[in-house]
Amino acid sequence: MENQNLNLLDRALGLDGPSEPWPLSGRVVLIEDCVETSGSFVLHQLVKRSLSPTSSNVIIFVAFANPFSHYDRILRKLGCNLVTQRDNKRFIFFDMLMLRCPDVDEGKSSEGGLVLLYEKILKTICGLPGDKKDYVTIMIDDISLVEVAANGGSDYVLDFLHYCHALTSEFDCSLITLNHEDIYSSMERPTLILQMEYLADILIKAEPLSTGLATDVHGQVWLSDYLSSQRT
Repeated sequence: MENQNLNLLDRALGLDGPSEPWPLSGRVVLIEDCVETSGSFVLHQLVKRSLSPTSSNVIIFVAFANPFSHYDRILRKLGCNLVTQRDNKRFIFFDMLMLRCPDVDEGKSSEGGLVLLYEKILKTICGLPGDKKDYVTIMIDDISLVEVAANGGSDYVLDFLHYCHALTSEFDCSLITLNHEDIYSSMERPTLILQMEYLADILIKAEPLSTGLATDVHGQVWLSDYLSSQRT
């Protein structure tokens, strides 16, 4: 059932055909999930597809949620060796896990820290060989923890996302982000989520089944770009 669902997801995103040109080039993909139904598997699937042998993609992975070993262990189960991809400079990993905000110990503001992170991403792209600059995917896991790192400064996070969004036009790269929507369930939908959905070309939501929990079905996924709904 899970493999069937992943194949359906590939088809919905246009990933079941030729890997070049990358179907998500120049596009922003937002994955939203909740406690009951994690959307992390979508992110892992997109990592695997981006790093397929027939693809020229380079991933810049900004990790606020888990260490490298976590993703490597999961992707190995999917048949993708992240250590090898990292050594081949196709998987560039920014470990932000232990930081509240980049360079906060140096007395820099939350805004300045995220600007420095953006500049690091930009410098990495500019440092790639010419034939790789057009095949970059930026992945961020996850946005809610970027907000924590910015000490709750959602405006700073929005500025950072707008900077990253500009890269999709400048370099035709793709931007893929994961966010946990239900951490805001006790309040009205904040500006951060609304702005992220506005920037997104494709919105993927992982939600519980409306009928409740089931033994072999954990939830459902729908994509706003394709107006389709599939069970996971």
